[in-house]
Amino acid sequence: MARIVSNFFISMDGVVEAPHEWHFPYFDEAMGEIVGGGMANTKAMLLGHRLYDEWSAYWPQQQSGGENGDFPDVINTMPKYVVAHQPFDATWTNTTVISGDDAAVADGVRRLKDAVTDGDITMSGCATTVRWLIGQGLLDELALLVHPIAVAKGQRLFEDTGTVKLELTEHRALPTGVLLVRYAPVRE
Repeated sequence: MARIVSNFFISMDGVVEAPHEWHFPYFDEAMGEIVGGGMANTKAMLLGHRLYDEWSAYWPQQQSGGENGDFPDVINTMPKYVVAHQPFDATWTNTTVISGDDAAVADGVRRLKDAVTDGDITMSGCATTVRWLIGQGLLDELALLVHPIAVAKGQRLFEDTGTVKLELTEHRALPTGVLLVRYAPVRE
């Protein structure tokens, strides 16, 4: 059974929105190794509908090399699964939509976890989807790269969720002051 792992660039005050506006001054070789290591174990991507719309408008037109490295080839050929409450036609290569009401989508994600037997199902961004996965008991790991900056505006990872208990599984400080923290949701 695969694990669902969600990755976020996050500010000290919990903001995950628009990391392109504050994240890049902290990106270094150590962070690149963490991001690359996470992708090395990724066998499928899980996306919310909004992130699918953004990424599918951008990545299919990108070429590997340069500042993108080989990511365009990786993301364009990798299996992608989109959770959505309304069905839609996905046009991006290797994309499957898991749609329906909460129960149907949760059941579809459980079947996906059972079907992917080697590696992780990875998410980037999608705070709303991550909150939903935690609520459904489907998220296995939350990997945060906590940046030493308070952004003070934008969507926070945990908004209107109530209490979410997490267990620390790994922590490490990077040379830039960014902290890698990995958590597993506590299942009660």
